[in-house]
Order: sequence, then C-alpha cells, then structure tokens
Amino acid sequence: MQFPEYRGRRLRKNEHLRRLVRETALSVDDLVYPMFAVTGKSVKKPIHSMPGQFQMSVDYLAKEAREAFELGIPAVLLFGIPAQKDENASGAFAKDGIVQQAVKRIKHDVPDMLVITDVCLCEYTSHGHCGILEKGQVQNDLTLEVLAETALSHAKAGADMVAPSAMMDGQIAVLREALDENALEDMPIMAYSAKYASSFYGPFREAAESAPQFGDRKAYQMDPANAEEAIREITMDISEGADIIMVKPALAYLDVIFRARQEFDLPLAAYNVSGEYSMIKAAAQLGWLDEEKAMLESLTAIKRAGADIVITYWAKDLAKVLKKV
Repeated sequence: MQFPEYRGRRLRKNEHLRRLVRETALSVDDLVYPMFAVTGKSVKKPIHSMPGQFQMSVDYLAKEAREAFELGIPAVLLFGIPAQKDENASGAFAKDGIVQQAVKRIKHDVPDMLVITDVCLCEYTSHGHCGILEKGQVQNDLTLEVLAETALSHAKAGADMVAPSAMMDGQIAVLREALDENALEDMPIMAYSAKYASSFYGPFREAAESAPQFGDRKAYQMDPANAEEAIREITMDISEGADIIMVKPALAYLDVIFRARQEFDLPLAAYNVSGEYSMIKAAAQLGWLDEEKAMLESLTAIKRAGADIVITYWAKDLAKVLKKV
C-alpha cells in the first residue's frame, strides 16, 4: 500500500478513532504497587529521592494498601526495613519481622488485597549485600538456606506470593522445595529472573536503606550489556518452578522484555524501578516534562514490549488517571 491510497492519518484525526484502533491498553488490573515497611507507629517518612513515596509503619501501610485496593489495584509488593541489621540477616526471617508484621496487618485490614513479598537479604544485612558473606564474598549456597527460611516465614505470615530477588543461582528450586515440604505447594513464586546490575536502583537504596557498604552487586546481578544471558536465566527459573518471570529494570530493557515475551508463555512482569520513576519526577518538578503524559507513555511502552504485569510506584497515580478515562 502506498500514498495516496494509504493515508495513516485517516485513523488519527480524532481521539475516538485513535482509541478505536489503539493496539496497547493500560489497565489497573496490570498493576503491582511497591511499598516500604518500617518499624514504629504512625510513621510516614518521605523518601527524598522518590517524591510521593514513603517509608511507612504497618498502620499507615495498611491504610495505603486499602486506598490502593479501592482504586482497583490488585496487588502490593512489600519491602521491609528492620530496626536492626546484622551479618546473618536475622530480621529477614524473624517471626515478628517487619515484613511479617506488615503482611499480617494488610491481610487483616484488606483481606482481598494480593500481598507479594520481596525475598532478599540486602535490607537486613549490616553490609548491605544480598547474601551471606565469607571472606568478603557472597556465598551462594549459604544464602539459599536463608532465602528459603525467609520465604517460609512470609508465607506463614499470610503472604499470597513470594518474589525472590537476590539473584542467587538455584534460588527458585530451593524455595519451591521448601514451600512444598511445608504444605505450601499452592504458594506461587514470582522470580526476579533477569535482574540487572543497574544504575537505576539508586533511589531505591535510600528507600530500603540497602546500599552495599563495600563493593557492588555485579558478581550476582546481570551485566547490562547481556541479553542472551537473560534468556538463559529465565529458562533456568522456569525449569526450577517459577510461576511468573520478571525483567528488572523495565525502560532500559524493553528489548529484553520483548524477547522474553516471544520466547516464553509464562506471565511476564516488568519492574519500573525507582530511578525510572524519579528521573521523570525530577524533570517534571523542574517543568521540563508533563509528568502524567510521561508516566503514561513510559508505562504504555512497558506494556507494549510485552509485560503482563507492571510493578510501578505510579500505580495509584495511574489508577486515578484510568478512572477519568
């Protein structure tokens, strides 16, 4: 088809035509809202590098979860910041740990909200790495034991899904075995399958108080230059029992999301991470961007690339916009 027989502008000339032929649609059903739990009561501490986001005690967290649920958001993803940290990440699997408390409170106050818990150790270790250290190195297999114990504690507290993010080899298999052995065979696992060693995590590390005290995480998180490796990592997680796979970050890795969608038929999540959120927030505050339009364009791109589930700090903002449409 060539001009003048084909004129693409015919279907662009008004909003109703554009809506009629739109290929990608955002829905509140796609959204997961990440939240940060801290100890204490009546705590709602702004996260400086993530405008509009807060560290919250469980009472405020439950209110936030209820507001999200009333906007139609089906799920939250919980991160915890303990009162004390140690080398063994003991706060991660404590029966009365901060995430365990948050799960119980949200499930009590908003029982139909799907509660997903991040399973990692970086928020709980005094050194800020995602695993147990020996001689300054993260020990993969020792870490697996602690991750399994943490996932079990989350499940027993009432979590609906666990999401291991430590990027330890074999973590899905070990968690699946531990859950099954404890009569939790119906507990789904959302795998952070292709999690890159990204510069876009900076604001999150303030939010979760999880910056490594030395070195970096490049020995276990993926090299941003690699795409074939992502396919191998996802394939391994699926073989070990993952129910949902994930690419993280999202915007800088749209090609990886697209490839994962073409290769695999499991539900695919993408994490629109803190830096992707904050850079648009900062530009909007300076008047350089229209935040709502940039938010919609960014999240549409993630969905267009092939994500079924979008984890985003804009979940509530997007839900409010969609209600107006």
